[in-house]
Amino acid sequence: MTATLATDPPMAPLLEPVTFAGMPLVSRIVMAPMTRNHAPGGVPAPAVANYYRRRAENGIGLIITEGVLVGHLSASHEDTVPRMTAGPAEVSWRRVIDGVHDAGGRIAAQLWHLGSLREPVDGLPAWTPSGVHEPRRPAGHAMTVADIDELLEAYAEAARVAARAGFDAVEIHAAHGYLLDEFLWPYTNRRADAFGGSPARRAGFPAAVVRAVRSQLPADYPVIVRFSQFKERAFDARIADTPAELAEILTAFADAGASALHASQRRFWEPAFAGSPLNLAGWAKRLTGLPSITVGSVGLTRDFLRVGGPETVSGLVERLTGGEFDLVALGRILLANPGWATHAAAGRLEAIADYRKSHEELYY
Repeated sequence: MTATLATDPPMAPLLEPVTFAGMPLVSRIVMAPMTRNHAPGGVPAPAVANYYRRRAENGIGLIITEGVLVGHLSASHEDTVPRMTAGPAEVSWRRVIDGVHDAGGRIAAQLWHLGSLREPVDGLPAWTPSGVHEPRRPAGHAMTVADIDELLEAYAEAARVAARAGFDAVEIHAAHGYLLDEFLWPYTNRRADAFGGSPARRAGFPAAVVRAVRSQLPADYPVIVRFSQFKERAFDARIADTPAELAEILTAFADAGASALHASQRRFWEPAFAGSPLNLAGWAKRLTGLPSITVGSVGLTRDFLRVGGPETVSGLVERLTGGEFDLVALGRILLANPGWATHAAAGRLEAIADYRKSHEELYY
């Protein structure tokens, strides 16, 4: 039996130009951030510019870079993850940005701090909200208010560098169990001061980061916040058990100056809360009125492009055109398929490789 391909009209809404948080984009498709380790000494290698440009040339409206470390010793132990610091890194990022712009795309820098995922090297333990001893992780350093102030300045400086380099937007990584998300998660945030307790108080430090970043940028410059329920080491973790709790957190981001929200979940078609079909991005948009990006197992195999079912392009586009969210991010499928959007729009399934773990070793 011949499969029905979701080319036109089902794919069409994904390929429409749109203005998102003030940015004109050639499509509603986003490249999600993925760590690639091609930045020796924190400086993006020449291949990085080609890597991102190739995706922009193939219909990706907005590229969000891999996590880029803020300039503080506590941010990471990694030596091949890029940094957002003045000097050689900034110069290299300009080449990356120029390539994306030449191809008609837009690019946002994702600002990142590993938190407890930083290995304790150079005599410095990982910086965490409360020093909680997690399974298979050493106990970290419980951050003081002075430490918080240091990191706020590090984020502010990273924002200044990103804007100066020419990025179209910045995204603050507050998801997946890294530092800012550790403040949001009750398991790792056991503070008794203004940064712990209720959802709104747990959001205090991440919201302060948003405010610090926003303070360094023009009023109309897009600041995106990425958040999640799940953690890389705890898929069942939650920062909010109800929409009301989530509203406390996301309202804090919006009040601090966030322009948009990027809601990461493992499967985009799954409801975020019982009693409603809305996914996490749908709730983010409903609770704050901010535009949102959905992401989570979008397009991992060619079966996604066959009509039918909530997990396929038909189900995704139905949600998109219904206004549940505004943009759709793809991640792992773009590793081996920089031309995914072009091939999918034309129905060329034979040109698309289903995602395999080995694709994470590719870089082109």
